[in-house]
Amino acid sequence: MVTDINDITRASLLYDFYGALLTEKQRSVMALYHEENLSLSEIADEYGISRQAVHDTLKKAEQALADYESKLRLVDKLARTEDALTKLRNELSLIEKGQTISSSAREHINRMKDIMNSLED
Repeated sequence: MVTDINDITRASLLYDFYGALLTEKQRSVMALYHEENLSLSEIADEYGISRQAVHDTLKKAEQALADYESKLRLVDKLARTEDALTKLRNELSLIEKGQTISSSAREHINRMKDIMNSLED
């Protein structure tokens, strides 16, 4: 199961992107575990099942989310897009600071910034 902060962040993103593709039980168990911070035992009591069954359900759900990502790559694409936007902002900032630029060039830079901002909304 997820333990590291990067794993937690990734699991959250995977759930945000692909959670609707899980079974109702998988979604519910994942929500209780990750969002409500219930223990495996507490979830088992809630469903009247064994702790091992809860563990297995979580593992299957996490594996399903990983499988969806391996095929669709949506989380990976989001990370690449965010990285590209950061690099573009840095480059535009260097252009603006480095020299005197024409009003036309400044207008184009501002349009590019607007486009990049629209990708984040």
